[in-house]
Amino acid sequence: MNTDTLPRCTAFLGARRVAFGPYDDVARALAVLDLSAGGLLVFDDATGAQVDHPWPPGWGSAPPADPAPARAAPAAPPQVGRPRMGVVAREVTLLPRHWEWLSQQPGGASAALRRLVEEARRTHAGRDAARLATERAYRFMSAIAGGFEGFEEASRALFAHDGEAFARRIAYWPPDVQAHLNWLARDAFVSADAGSASVP
Repeated sequence: MNTDTLPRCTAFLGARRVAFGPYDDVARALAVLDLSAGGLLVFDDATGAQVDHPWPPGWGSAPPADPAPARAAPAAPPQVGRPRMGVVAREVTLLPRHWEWLSQQPGGASAALRRLVEEARRTHAGRDAARLATERAYRFMSAIAGGFEGFEEASRALFAHDGEAFARRIAYWPPDVQAHLNWLARDAFVSADAGSASVP
């Protein structure tokens, strides 16, 4: 299995980073450390959110393949949409004028909505990445650096997308905290127009 595709996390003891990588790898690394003094904090790398340790076995792993059914399952009712193509049917609430406009578009309402979503993803990719990075970094710094000198000023700089001010405010924080925070915030200070032509 390619571990690059697995959810990842980073563990700190106090302000020192002690493990990082896929959840299973971090769990094994923490199992051999003395955690009796407390101060362990583990953060999900994708969201910056703190996660509880120990986590349930298999947490953060790819879902296992479905086991063979013991008996034949009843026939599933017909599904709306095109499940073989990955299309999922969900409710959308619009005003009558929106439905009228959609009904006049080539391919119908569903095709028009898909086109609009893809266009918005391309147009706002940079802005969305900056917003997610800002939220990710703030979750981490709130949990680990809330009592650090300059925290409030660093938070304001982060949400203002002022990279220079942010770097100045965290310059005296512990090196591991700085490094991880800079990594989490790597897209927070990129222009909203940067990368708008590409969709991840």
